[in-house]
Amino acid sequence: MKTKEAFHKLIDSIEDEGLLNEYYNLISRLSNSQEGELWNTLTNEQKEELMLSYEESKDPKHLISHEEVIGQFSKWLEK
Repeated sequence: MKTKEAFHKLIDSIEDEGLLNEYYNLISRLSNSQEGELWNTLTNEQKEELMLSYEESKDPKHLISHEEVIGQFSKWLEK
């Protein structure tokens, strides 16, 4: 199944109108944004920090598991 067909099938399977609206808004923002738009809003210090974080993320010893993140932030994730 091609991506576009799979995407249509996924959309058709969602019954929650509010959720669909949120997805629509997200996709609209993403498709309307210019490449590099967010990057250009960052200060040089923020860009350097982001690039350092990206490089560090390539080393598994700098990463933590999904389960550990959920455990650390569970109080904010619960409704």
